[in-house]
Amino acid sequence: METITTGSWMGHLGRGLAPRELEALLCVAQGMTTKEIARHMSIAPGTAANRIDTVLFKLDARRRADAIAKAIKGQIITPLCIALASLIAMHSIIDEGDPMRRDRRAPAERREFSIRIVRKAEAFEHHA
Repeated sequence: METITTGSWMGHLGRGLAPRELEALLCVAQGMTTKEIARHMSIAPGTAANRIDTVLFKLDARRRADAIAKAIKGQIITPLCIALASLIAMHSIIDEGDPMRRDRRAPAERREFSIRIVRKAEAFEHHA
């Protein structure tokens, strides 16, 4: 299956949208305006608006946010953060004995840090 990646979003071809429409939808998902999409895709702003309107029509959406939600639900687009999170999870499962991996601080370190903050706040009150 072919995909298009734009920024932090990945779009899947062959699920109802043409490649340029999918690219426009991915730009919308990144929060770009019509002019920014036009610059990114090297097309006129009117053409970018037409592509977005076509996407809205094909996904039966009234607004851009609705189109993004329907595209995610229909698995047309997916955020790459999901892929990154799964990659990190797989790494932690595979390499559990990694000495460089440190998930959280020891309880003593956390207590010492909070004591320092309290003492600084007390010192500030005494000087004021």
